Amino acid sequence: MIKIIVLVPLLLSLLWFAYLRANKWSLSQGKQGFLYILVLSAAIAAFYTVMMILTH
Repeated sequence: MIKIIVLVPLLLSLLWFAYLRANKWSLSQGKQGFLYILVLSAAIAAFYTVMMILTH
């Protein structure tokens, strides 16, 4: 389970980075996307953590 929580933001960040490079955008232009990825991943991790605690 922990592997998935770590891999999701890494995979999404790599995909976002590839998208930025494909469209010739800089990392500073895409930093908002990285922030969204981190927030979304943190919310998913928090949800799964709470579910593990409640159902254990």
